[in-house]
Amino acid sequence: MKKSITTILITLFSISSLLAQDAKEIIEKMMDQQRGQSSYTKMTMKVVRPTWTRTMEMKSWSKGTDKYFLVLITSPAKDKGSASLKRQKEMWSWTPSIERTIKISPSMMSQAWMGSDFTNDDLMRGSSVVEDYSHKLLGKETVNEVECYKIELIPHEDAAVVWGKVITWVSTDGLYNQMKVENYDEDMYLVNTLNNSELKELGGRTIPTRMEMIPAEEEGKKTVMIYHDAKFNQKISESFFTQQNMKKVR
Repeated sequence: MKKSITTILITLFSISSLLAQDAKEIIEKMMDQQRGQSSYTKMTMKVVRPTWTRTMEMKSWSKGTDKYFLVLITSPAKDKGSASLKRQKEMWSWTPSIERTIKISPSMMSQAWMGSDFTNDDLMRGSSVVEDYSHKLLGKETVNEVECYKIELIPHEDAAVVWGKVITWVSTDGLYNQMKVENYDEDMYLVNTLNNSELKELGGRTIPTRMEMIPAEEEGKKTVMIYHDAKFNQKISESFFTQQNMKKVR
């Protein structure tokens, strides 16, 4: 009898470990689908409020998974040239109108990026969804008519992250597109939800081209990101992601 119980416990532990491993592998493939070894995108961001809407055009470049990232505002005129840079674990923002560079500290990662519903961490990926979290496969659900893996991400105790828990839905079709994300605070209250839709081919990949970040319990507010162009796995040097280049990139 004791031997049978031991065997059952070992089997359950093995299944649990396998599910965790599979969940992490899914997240790794999701990140590769989003950015590859490198990426370039052109997009429009619309900050929607009950009484007004603000629109910005931007470009972004990335290299490596959560390692290097640069985003540049190209319009409107008053924001043109503003940029945000991530290099490894360090981040900066550049405002040309006042010629000022600000180092983004860990305490600033939860702040809104450019007045949107995306945080600095959401946009710049200050934390790594692969390395800073443990992963658990909760099952499968359909999101926006796409069957998805439902995965829970819990931050490691020593990880410098914004969220207390993240639940993400990743397509099961072999493309590993992220279709939905729920971000929770340390008290496990839902803070915002990201919905991805409008799958189109950009840069040789079929990816969601519309992202809507909707804050919880704030009716009439959302931020919409629409992708117009994307390129993946092109050669780009780490030297591109510098404070000097952040100020002059176009």
